[in-house]
Amino acid sequence: MVAEAHNSGSATDNSQADRDAELIARVLAGERELFHELVRPYEKSVYFAAFSVLQNEQDAEDAAQDTVLKALKNLHNFRAESKFSTWLISIAINEGRSRLRHARILEFESVDQSSEEEDGDFVPAVISDWREVPLQALERKELRELLQRAISSLPEIYREVLLLRDVEEVNIADTAEALGVTTGVVKTRLLRARLMMQKILAPQLASKRNGLFGLFKGKAGGSWF
Repeated sequence: MVAEAHNSGSATDNSQADRDAELIARVLAGERELFHELVRPYEKSVYFAAFSVLQNEQDAEDAAQDTVLKALKNLHNFRAESKFSTWLISIAINEGRSRLRHARILEFESVDQSSEEEDGDFVPAVISDWREVPLQALERKELRELLQRAISSLPEIYREVLLLRDVEEVNIADTAEALGVTTGVVKTRLLRARLMMQKILAPQLASKRNGLFGLFKGKAGGSWF
């Protein structure tokens, strides 16, 4: 069954890659009106990538729009060694970072003054997956806002990884390529981000009327944003 699921996923990836390659070729050949069809499946990912850096909805929307324009302008530079979606996300992240530098508000943050090398074998003392909180419960406005604030409170390098991996479900290899880091760094940052989210959310959710355990009933589902 695992092999069948893996093969199915690979087939889907190949189909998407073939679709993208065909549309890219047609756009470059002069059918520029097809560009929106090319980027449409990735619009949400581009927005979240920009938002992970800028932490402002309007700024993220503006950066996403500029990302699409830059992608169109530089489409001839795209190389099929990477996925088109990864290339787009890389542009969005760089656009966000560029805007922060230009506004002189780029912050350099560290977590607990940690001196561990990110390529090392860091293992948190408690590895608790904060995603255990049901998404169905988070549909309620108050808790959805709580989640958004928790994500916003993370240092940028952890927020980026968290949104790409756990919100957009970009795989580890593509996340690493988009961020310009190694897969080991992605794994370590994701572990730290999840631990930080768990520490932020657990006390606040426990203070609600039914406590944490009251939130663990029912099937998870819904949307974070």
